[in-house]
Amino acid sequence: MANRRSLLSWVRLPFWALQLATGAKSFEANPVIGSKTLNRLGLHKARVRLASRLAWSRRARLAGAVSADHAEQLDRNGFVVIRDYLPDDVFQALRQQVLDRPAPTREMVQGDTITRRIAIDAVYLAAVPQMRSLISSHTWRGLMRFVAGYDAEPLYYIQSILKQQSDAPPDPQTALHADAFHPSMKAWFFLNDVAEDAGPFTYVPGSHRLTPQRLAWEKAKSIALPEDGDVLSARGSLRVEEGELASLGYGQPQALAVPANTLVVADTFGFHARGPSAGALSRVEIWAYSRRSPFLPFTGFDLLSLPGIAERRVPALWWFRDKFERWVGQPWRNVGEKTPLDSTLG
Repeated sequence: MANRRSLLSWVRLPFWALQLATGAKSFEANPVIGSKTLNRLGLHKARVRLASRLAWSRRARLAGAVSADHAEQLDRNGFVVIRDYLPDDVFQALRQQVLDRPAPTREMVQGDTITRRIAIDAVYLAAVPQMRSLISSHTWRGLMRFVAGYDAEPLYYIQSILKQQSDAPPDPQTALHADAFHPSMKAWFFLNDVAEDAGPFTYVPGSHRLTPQRLAWEKAKSIALPEDGDVLSARGSLRVEEGELASLGYGQPQALAVPANTLVVADTFGFHARGPSAGALSRVEIWAYSRRSPFLPFTGFDLLSLPGIAERRVPALWWFRDKFERWVGQPWRNVGEKTPLDSTLG
């Protein structure tokens, strides 16, 4: 048996090595990425540094699509906030259509929180043309692409965050973390007011910037993992304690308590979390996500962004994970058709 495992390791080695040129991030799943010897020699540190340089180079070429104010917000903070994004009458009409429309729904449970997602796919866009107008507008498209560092169409969902009073462990999303070792983009267009004690998006301003202290911290983490017991960090989403921030050259976290009709677009290499909530939580947002391979020097050439393909990616991803759940896992359970705030859980 030991000989067989050794042989399989040698067979898989080229595949693991090739993943170094991609966004693969798990120290646990890839023994090359997780190699303490290689990381002591600077492997992880080199990947982090190169990915950051390439991301900022691509952003410089996409900066013409955004205003100087928005570019400055990203450069300074790592996120962009735009309040009153839509005219009030347009926003209210869109909000009502989103909240009233049932659609195929997936749910994932993390600790005491349920995340519910509805794909903004071809069927949804045909039924809610105001949504297509929103995500195809010049300002929206330019900002998504600038922060992502790629001229690529994000994945779009209607996302509901539903927290119930329970004895379940805390939602792991409430711990400060970076999504990956490289810049990427997430966006939230809030359809509800978000109070400071209602799980606001929380970000450490400036933590998207690669300081010498952050590089040293990344290297130390890459050597300590995966044996230090931090499961999510071992999978490549590094957690950080608030007490470590000052030593990394960063300030303290900022909770973004914002009114409905606010758009937040963030570089999720920066440390962020869902803030704590005082009680039950129920909110809805239009959620966008973009993460391509961090090592591409060019901004475009994304075939999956082509019309007719882009809006079909989410259902295809769900189908793929359902079909091959045994090998790739499927945390998103199919719960049938629901509205975003349907009170039926599970």
